[in-house]
Amino acid sequence: MLRSLKALSALLIYPTAELQQAAGEISEAIEQDTSIPFGPREGLHRLLTELAGGDLYDLQERYILLFDRTRSLSLHLFEHVHGESRDRGQAMVDLQEQYVRAGLEVSAAELPDFLPLFLEYLSTLPAKDACETLGQPAHIFAAMAERLRKRKSSYEAVFRALVALATAKPKDDEVSALLQLPDPDANDLAALDAAWEDEPVNFGPDNGCKDGLIARVRGSLRPAPDMPPVNRPVMPRQ
Repeated sequence: MLRSLKALSALLIYPTAELQQAAGEISEAIEQDTSIPFGPREGLHRLLTELAGGDLYDLQERYILLFDRTRSLSLHLFEHVHGESRDRGQAMVDLQEQYVRAGLEVSAAELPDFLPLFLEYLSTLPAKDACETLGQPAHIFAAMAERLRKRKSSYEAVFRALVALATAKPKDDEVSALLQLPDPDANDLAALDAAWEDEPVNFGPDNGCKDGLIARVRGSLRPAPDMPPVNRPVMPRQ
């Protein structure tokens, strides 16, 4: 399972030629993980086929429209928790310190709550700890999967897989609350601006996301075996 978390992390980075070249190894890691149900696994293979054989410019444009322009699909976890509030900055500092103490080097271009980076970290933890930590934002993953389904995006499978791997499953009411928030089309600039001004949402009713996430991000870091290194660039918000 830990190798497949590394693979899921790679699938959520900005598409590059290096990612396309690593598609075969990523596919192998996913296929070997029987904890990912058949449906999401098949969806992941479809996404890999698109990434491996698609025009790189088109793949990059699609990625930006989905994940950089649209707040409801942001790959930065604390965007869904703190928005632009002051608490977000402190949460970043706390999570960064956890990474540093664990030995993870994060470049200045990366924010600690960037989901591919977080998944890469989880891929180094014991499987039980990784699955328990995934349960903290599981309802956000479920909501993002549903939004991607509506867009007929193959990226849906990544979030379905994350929900499947999480120990704690998302509560229906929490997912429904997220799905009621604005989810504008990436080409509707006025609606996008309005969405970025909305209040942040919480991971759970006790608003304990920051403490919960940070409390669970523990353990020593070590390179995940047998997976090719892939750069993790963070594209600026459009």
